[in-house]
Amino acid sequence: MQRFVLRTSVIGLAASLGAIPLAAQQAKPTVFDVQPYAGYMMFGKMIEGPIGTSVSSASGPVYGAQMSLTMAKNFALYGNVGYSSTDLKVGLPIIGGIDVGSSKALLYDGGVELKIPLQSAPTVTPFVQGGIGAMRYEVSSSFLNTNATNVAYNVGGGVDVKLSPNFGVKVMAKDYLGKFDFKEATSFDLNGKTMNNVALTLGVHFGF
Repeated sequence: MQRFVLRTSVIGLAASLGAIPLAAQQAKPTVFDVQPYAGYMMFGKMIEGPIGTSVSSASGPVYGAQMSLTMAKNFALYGNVGYSSTDLKVGLPIIGGIDVGSSKALLYDGGVELKIPLQSAPTVTPFVQGGIGAMRYEVSSSFLNTNATNVAYNVGGGVDVKLSPNFGVKVMAKDYLGKFDFKEATSFDLNGKTMNNVALTLGVHFGF
């Protein structure tokens, strides 16, 4: 009798433990996510002059938040706002970069996110993003104090690690491509080069 009771208890415990992953898999997926983040941003050159001269924002910290709305199982729409404040740098041959002021950048964009589920690791989800938005610069120095806003296309990707049904960690690299609007900033019709402004970020996401 005791052996039967023990066997029944072991079978019941095994069934209960086996049901835990199943319950986790059947947890209701989140529809709306909020994702605050922080990271490091590397700015491209606003303009390149002769013999190696250039003007650019120095690399520095970036902070922001992304919100996403799931539209289908592996497809979502997102909106993002980010902010970075760094030095304004003039690049000179041989001497290198010289800080001549400050540069602030406000990023806002939206687009689509495609998730790529892994059967072998259901809590780890790679993803790619693509969209369009704008970058607003505030440049302040002894020779230039101005604002400019330019269109910025963006493409990125990363990994989303789910720690619970409603909480996870998100690592991402994102490239904002655009040209600094010299006509708005200086009234001179200069054609700057297309810049790659790359943000490397780490954040957390809360699902609802």
